[in-house]
Amino acid sequence: MSVLIDGLQYANWSEKIFRQMREGGVDAVHVTITYHENFRETVLQIEKWNRFFERFPDLIFQGFTAADVAKARETGRTAIFFGSQNPSMIEDDIGLVEVLHRLGLRFMQLTYNNQSLLATGCYEKDDTGLTRMGREVVEEMNRVGMVVDMSHSAERSTLEAIEFSSRPIAITHANPASWHRALRNKSETVLKALGESGGMLGFSVYPHHLQGGSGCTLESFCSMIARTADVMGIDHIGIGTDLCQDQPDSIVEWMRVGRWTKKIDYGEGSASAPGFPPMPGWFHDNRDFGTVAGGLRAVGMSEAEVAQVMGGNWMRFFGESFGPATGG
Repeated sequence: MSVLIDGLQYANWSEKIFRQMREGGVDAVHVTITYHENFRETVLQIEKWNRFFERFPDLIFQGFTAADVAKARETGRTAIFFGSQNPSMIEDDIGLVEVLHRLGLRFMQLTYNNQSLLATGCYEKDDTGLTRMGREVVEEMNRVGMVVDMSHSAERSTLEAIEFSSRPIAITHANPASWHRALRNKSETVLKALGESGGMLGFSVYPHHLQGGSGCTLESFCSMIARTADVMGIDHIGIGTDLCQDQPDSIVEWMRVGRWTKKIDYGEGSASAPGFPPMPGWFHDNRDFGTVAGGLRAVGMSEAEVAQVMGGNWMRFFGESFGPATGG
């Protein structure tokens, strides 16, 4: 079986989920360990993961390099790569980029939905692009080998990050806006720039990102992937499910609200259904990646192309991205 990598999950982690990863043959997952947490709180999340690695060494271990994906395949385990969906944990200290990289952080979004110290989020009315600090942080991320992730960022900020970064960036969990209009989904302009720069897009199965929401069909999703391959190139696409398995609805409030407002921000949901929407019937958990692979074959992708989308492209990207820059 070819390598299987998920470009992003934010599950309510448990032994059950770790065992499902093994049942599904998932070799590596980029996991969100922090949203709005500061540095100390992020360290506590890493401590929590360290206990998982101690308790379930036969199922999971922490990944640091692409070689750890090969190690996972050889040992029948899943490599866990850390990432953040906000730069909150570096606070206003650029030195924490290197510290967190040494602790295993391999991805960092420059924004969540709001303006950050680094760039503009996709929910803001005015997109001012990368800030002065943003450019400095991108350079530091490039130097140490931390991937710039623009999944929740606005268009100008995303295009500037693609242009300014000396290393390819990623949009780990989003879909084309032409397929489904959502603030988080990306324009063809962004997708073309991302592909031309050598970056990666991870396709999301989170219902708010899908055409038809929870009712999205497998055929629609896989046809969209095939069309995006024509836009970006087959080498630059993968899966980034944004799977939030077993999370209580209350966690949505933390994701969307954090500490920045006293009001409830429903984001891409609605006032009548502020929690997590039902997943599409063809993808419930880590045992369903085979269904996606089958759907890709059904819309005409070759075995080699399916292997690239299901993990081969992420594997190459990890190898190019997680180490220090040449001469750095």
